[in-house]
Amino acid sequence: MMGHMGTHAASVALYPNLAYDPAEDFEPVGLAAGTPVLILARKDFPAETLAEFIEIAKKEGSALNNANAGIGSVSHVSCLFFNALTGAKPTEIPYKGTGPALNDLMAGQVDYLCDQIVNAAPQIQAGTIKAYAIGIPERSPALPDVPTSAEAGLPDWQVQAWNAIFAPAGTDPAIVAKLSAALDTALDDAAVQKRLLELGSVIPEKNLRTSDGLGAHVKAEIAKWSPIIKESGVTVGN
Repeated sequence: MMGHMGTHAASVALYPNLAYDPAEDFEPVGLAAGTPVLILARKDFPAETLAEFIEIAKKEGSALNNANAGIGSVSHVSCLFFNALTGAKPTEIPYKGTGPALNDLMAGQVDYLCDQIVNAAPQIQAGTIKAYAIGIPERSPALPDVPTSAEAGLPDWQVQAWNAIFAPAGTDPAIVAKLSAALDTALDDAAVQKRLLELGSVIPEKNLRTSDGLGAHVKAEIAKWSPIIKESGVTVGN
């Protein structure tokens, strides 16, 4: 199966009665791709830099509307992280998916959104929304003019949605190793890399394409996102 940041990290804190343990109930195969997240705003938002945006967000508080693609979505938890780091306390506006949230951001109906590069890049390039920062250590080739969060003054906001391959618990280690090797070969293919980079994805390092590497990554992501989500008080279900 293909799992991701939501199913194998954020879910632990979001669902009080989660029926599986992401770190124990699967055999990790390898990380397939990272997808950077951006801090976005309506095109006419008065701030020109992230620092100016943070200053306004802290001052305006609940007068600002923070859109997201739904409770527990990547856009939701990414902005929970941003708000926690900066002290912003906006009014949360959940939508049923990224499309409606982005549409209202482009229309100026909401003030800001955190979302994945694959969803937002065309709108950023067209100038219909603003991008203040991207949550990875180096600038993305797909959006070279957008500063990293560190360059913009918020180095702790490192956020990548990610997709990874998992097998059922108890799968023969030889089979897992064979799958990991196939993933590694595919990610070294020039055509695959070209397409992933065009989409704005981050190609995983070699160590993350392994079972041990992905297993450690899942545990680290659970440890990262659980306190952020618990502090917000947001849960899904009973």
